[in-house]
Amino acid sequence: MFRPAVKKSSLTTTLALFELIFHAAVRSVRKTHGNAVIGLLMNIVQSLIMVCVMIAMFNILGMRGSAVRGDFVLYIMSGVFNFATHSKALTAVSRSDGPTSAMMKHSPMNTIVAISSAALGSLYLQTLSAMCILFFYHTLFTPITIYDPIGVIGMYMLSWASGVGVGMILKAATPWAPDFFVIVTSLYARANMIFSGKMFLANSLSEQMLSLYSWNPLFHSIDQTRGYMFENYHPHNSSLSYPIIVTCVLIIIGLMAENFTRRHASASWGARR
Repeated sequence: MFRPAVKKSSLTTTLALFELIFHAAVRSVRKTHGNAVIGLLMNIVQSLIMVCVMIAMFNILGMRGSAVRGDFVLYIMSGVFNFATHSKALTAVSRSDGPTSAMMKHSPMNTIVAISSAALGSLYLQTLSAMCILFFYHTLFTPITIYDPIGVIGMYMLSWASGVGVGMILKAATPWAPDFFVIVTSLYARANMIFSGKMFLANSLSEQMLSLYSWNPLFHSIDQTRGYMFENYHPHNSSLSYPIIVTCVLIIIGLMAENFTRRHASASWGARR
């Protein structure tokens, strides 16, 4: 109140907003662990465990022959990395600071910055982990070749964006019925373990089975990723436009729901009986 009012241009305001999102994203990353290197290593270990578990499941159940022709480990990674970035983004956004958080008492801070920083923080950690795992696999075990790297990156970002969209809706709905939507979030995460399609190819599914999976945008983005990753796989039972449309709709609905929730925010939401 004792500082002179300075009129800022639109460019200055935009740059200040991006700087605030950057610092908030760094804070969200550092919240995972006090040591940044250890936090990254923990995320790498989690992804490695998922890859190793999937490889063991395929070998034990005799499903290795159902994989696409090409590098089997790369096939597993194509599903695990997309699934992990979707789940991490969903969890980070749904648990980001809300309108009644103490961080919102600082004047530049708002819920959009909190959501953006949480989403970018999860993307940074997961992308860095995936790059480290691919680098070590390429150098220590066998050289890998990706047919269309730009397309793979695009589908990876689409998996992340769809997780952000679902997380925004769950974040906006949770204050109205916390216990119920915590269960819904958990059920969605568990269902994605099966319905994401990371364990099989969409081309191998019958029409009856395909109807159980085609609702999930992550299922389409994972299958399209394998089409861009392997030269001899052409996805016929998945769509590229469907996850893009669903993601845009989810983000728009999430922004509307978050705005409605923010206008009705109450400090009593955090109280316990």
